[in-house]
Amino acid sequence: MSAGSGVQHGNMRPANPADTGMTKRRQPTALIVGASKGLGLAMVDEFLTRGWHVIGTIRGTGTTGLHALDTRNRLDIETLDITVPRQISALREQLSGTTVDLLFVNAAVAHADIPVADVSTESFVEVMVTNSLSPMRVVESLQDLVPDTGTIGIMSSSQGSISLNTVGGHDVYRASKSALNQLFRSYAARHAADARTLLLINPGHVQTELGGPDATLTTKDSIPGVVDTILTHQGAGGLHFLDYRNQVVPW
Repeated sequence: MSAGSGVQHGNMRPANPADTGMTKRRQPTALIVGASKGLGLAMVDEFLTRGWHVIGTIRGTGTTGLHALDTRNRLDIETLDITVPRQISALREQLSGTTVDLLFVNAAVAHADIPVADVSTESFVEVMVTNSLSPMRVVESLQDLVPDTGTIGIMSSSQGSISLNTVGGHDVYRASKSALNQLFRSYAARHAADARTLLLINPGHVQTELGGPDATLTTKDSIPGVVDTILTHQGAGGLHFLDYRNQVVPW
């Protein structure tokens, strides 16, 4: 189901390391879900810059900003619409045998900023399915690609924090991120003995299609810090809700 890089996955090893006279160390691999633009695209670029092999997913088969990065022979591009369960299953099959040191899900939509009672049922369902249910389906389906020393992360938001909601607004988006946080916390509780690190990341208010042009941060302000935070907690275990400065975000 590959969408086009044709590059072999970077975690393949010699059949017999002894034949080479030395053990070849596997290149770290990140799977960034939702990588065609915005925060996800910036994350891919940052991990490539730091020497990682990256698998990035896009929703369609057209050319995206991700394809422009495919010049370092460490990027694979796969197709995935996370709201379509059969595509999640297909990606899992496509990646069978791949070891992923970081599985990170970046996906979000937001509709009009209106009181929840004025939101149509269709709009409410779309935001909740995209922002809350679908990321957890991806995590549940792809989790076994991540070893005990690995990390599973999801892009959350400070707007998902109940205690920080002192001004209201963006009701459904806030609710979707709060639901996501709760669902991931339930996942962590069900996997209490799991050694993997689980991260919910608030990237800050970033100038993307979702964040808008008046946001206070650019991707260059936010994403290096997001990646630093992820790498700082490698191997730490447990569930953490953090921002791009590695500061704890209250639930």
